[in-house]
Formats: sequence, structure tokens, C-alpha cells
Amino acid sequence: MGEDGRVVNETGKLVLAGAPIGRAQDASARLRDALASADVVAAEDTRRLRRLAADLGVTLGGRVVSYYDANEAARAAELLEALCDGRTVLVITDAGMPGVSDPGYRLTRLAVEAGVPVTALPGPSAVTTALAISGLPSDRFCFEGFPPRKPGERGRRLAALAGEERTMVFFEAPHRLAACLSAMAEAFGADRPAAVCRELTKTYEEVRRGPLGELAAWAAGDVRGEITLVVAGRVAGAAEPDLAELVERVADRERAGATRKDAIAEVARAAGVPRRELYDAVHRG
Repeated sequence: MGEDGRVVNETGKLVLAGAPIGRAQDASARLRDALASADVVAAEDTRRLRRLAADLGVTLGGRVVSYYDANEAARAAELLEALCDGRTVLVITDAGMPGVSDPGYRLTRLAVEAGVPVTALPGPSAVTTALAISGLPSDRFCFEGFPPRKPGERGRRLAALAGEERTMVFFEAPHRLAACLSAMAEAFGADRPAAVCRELTKTYEEVRRGPLGELAAWAAGDVRGEITLVVAGRVAGAAEPDLAELVERVADRERAGATRKDAIAEVARAAGVPRRELYDAVHRG
């Protein structure tokens, strides 16, 4: 019996299925079997699901329903009913694991609260794939999802992460990539190592590694495809910059004829400090 008093059939089970992030051939045999046997398949995009099933030679034996951001709340209650009636419900997203910047968390939470067994079919994840091939430290990392779209909100979020010592993984849309990398260079320092991983496991997979400042300049061109960003954390134990000294360097450059904006950018880049941090220090003085 679940916590809400509802009787749960022991055969009911929620299955979170990892979908290939690129090539259908990366799908496991277990995923093929689960797609064919599930009573209900809740898919982020039913057309992509049917295309994947066709590529895998799988006949979907159960009911197929859509389960995406806009209908997640309403659909979760319906799917919970199916689980509590003893059905096996499989959740699958367009790519990667459900619940990782994709629908899945809400239903998982409801199932756990109702006492329904929850399991996973592990599969590819853009987060760990990008981390592994980035060449950056992978012993400790954090996943930050998509940065905010609005520049002000994005700047504040990144500024809050400036002291993070773990390697950070982000998702980003290609048309916002250049602006995002520029904001990261400002928040973390233009010399902070990073990697842009594009179209992972697909035909045109590309990984660009380098300082954030250089990557921002590269991204100003036409970049397309699915993007995962990996950014090194702040070096543990690194000495804190002497902001008073850096502010004086900015003043020296201004007296030499540079604009304040250019002076701040030059000093921040040379010192390896976030431009925003130095900007705030200059204007506090």
C-alpha cells in the first residue's frame, strides 16, 4: 500500500530508459526488450520514439503517450494511475536519461511516494560523455543544466559559480553559445580551461578545447547541433587576487589613455580574474 493509502499491485513498475544521444546502435538489448514489453511507453516525442523503434527493429506492444514539458504535470497523474493498476510504464526522452534536463523527475517522485518500484535502464548521457572526453578533471563535477537565457540572470548565476572548484557541465543552445561563453569568460576568467562538445556520438561530432576567451571567439561563427559545455573549476587553494592592486592597475591604464572598459578587460585577462569581479571592485572604489 502506498503512502496515500492506494493499493499498489506488485507488478507495477516505473522504468526510466536511457535513449541513445546520437546513434541508434548505442541502444542496449535491454532497451529493445523493454520497449517491446512495456504496457505504457511515455515518450518526450512520440515521432522520435517510433523512429528509434523502427531503427532498432522493435514493435511497440504497449500504449504510447506523449510526456513532455508542457504536459508533464497532468500526464504524471495519469501515468501514476497506470502504475498503481499494475502496469509497467517506461519513460524515454529524445536522448539521454529521463530527469536530466528532461521530463521524468515529477513522475519518479510520485512513484516513490506511492511505493511503486522504480528502476532504470542505464544508457548514454551527454553529461558524462562530454565530461569523459573533455580532458578536464572528472573526479568531482557538478551538472548545472541550461544557463538562464536572459543576460542579467545568466551573469548572476555564473558569478555565483565563480568559486566552484568542481568541473562544471552545462547544456546550451547553439544560437546562444557565443553569448554564453563570453559571459563565462567574464565570470570565470578568459583563461579558464573549457571544452565545447558538439553533436556527441553523431557523424559530425566535434570537441573544441581551450580557454573560455578563445572558445567565445570561435563560437561567434556559425555553430550548430547539440551542445554540451565542460568548464574547469577554480583551482583549489589558488591565491585570492589582490583586488586593490588590480584596481590601481586599471587606474594606471586609464591615465595612459585607455577607456575604463578596455582597462578592466585587459587587467582582468592578465590577472586571470573574472571581469565582473574587477568591474565591481573598480566601481566600489
